[in-house]
Amino acid sequence: MASSLIARTFLAHRLAPSSLPLARKAPILTSLFTKRTHCTSRGLRFAAQQFRRTFQPMASAVFQTRADYSTQSVSTSEPVVSVDWLHANLKEPDLKVLDASWYMPDEQRNPIQEYQVAHIPGALFFDVDGIADQTTNLPHMLPSEQAFAAAVSSLGIENKNSLVVYDGKGLFSAARVWWMFRVFGHERVWVLDGGLPRWRASGYDVESSASSDAILKASAASEAIEKVYQGQAVGPITFETKFQPHLVWTLDQVKGNIDENSHQHIDARSKARFDGSVPEPRKGIRSGHVPGSKCIPFAQLLDSSQTLLPPDELKKRFDEAGISLDSPVITSCGTGVTACILALGLHRLGKHDVAVYDGSWTEWGGHPDTPVNKS
Repeated sequence: MASSLIARTFLAHRLAPSSLPLARKAPILTSLFTKRTHCTSRGLRFAAQQFRRTFQPMASAVFQTRADYSTQSVSTSEPVVSVDWLHANLKEPDLKVLDASWYMPDEQRNPIQEYQVAHIPGALFFDVDGIADQTTNLPHMLPSEQAFAAAVSSLGIENKNSLVVYDGKGLFSAARVWWMFRVFGHERVWVLDGGLPRWRASGYDVESSASSDAILKASAASEAIEKVYQGQAVGPITFETKFQPHLVWTLDQVKGNIDENSHQHIDARSKARFDGSVPEPRKGIRSGHVPGSKCIPFAQLLDSSQTLLPPDELKKRFDEAGISLDSPVITSCGTGVTACILALGLHRLGKHDVAVYDGSWTEWGGHPDTPVNKS
């Protein structure tokens, strides 16, 4: 399914007259993407082959302004950057932009296809489901150090690079990839506040399948992950990891925390899911929450334009939930994605050591012997 739809995408590109502006080509392509398909390594490899056979890079967007300051001027204490800042710095040689879009299964959206329709000029595609642990059935779990290093090296990322991560919803899955890079020791990473919707609303240009290189790199990253988990050699490695174990928690640590209560546990899911009053979206998962945890739905940390709230408003949200910024915190959600939005908000408030429970409720609620409370 993925391969056939991607093939149709390329066919639409070939049939669309080259004189048509991007704004007129986009509707032709969008009509093809009415069904969600999985972004598999097979699909990416097929895409790479089609690019080699049929594409020459399209013209890049023209940038109207240049930065009078460098990426080095941005503090890592601030976890987000504005679209205006990114637009001004987009041509900085050591800056790389990652499209880390990912959607819930019931949203019927395909991130790799949407990336091909429109993305920030020069952005690489980061496959959240693909750059993950291949030894578990849990979704997009953190990969091993070796696997992560191999995948991001295949994307052309080096330790010297500054990274800006965005997604197609505004501020959603990009926070997960921000957290992943920090877990593996890379601090010069930021989330684009408001993501692709805010970028486009600001009138900045997008590309449509402008570079075969990006698809080839995404395919190479998926292949690298598979090779590592199959015990095969990969290389060259351009990204050195420095694992930060305090930023990621396991099921056993969360179990121990119920009695020890050393960390405040915040759940980013909706109040209804937290209370157990509605069924979980994934089959076979019990409803409810971890005993002793508190609920702050991730959407409460965002404004109407899906940008992160200012510090004073963020602090108010945590204060209202009874969370002390002076005590350690772990966060969780459904599959470890929106928990990272809570970590992002706490980072803005100066808490840079927030741990994320990677397996989150899909792991906890799927175990028959883990304690579950309902409100």
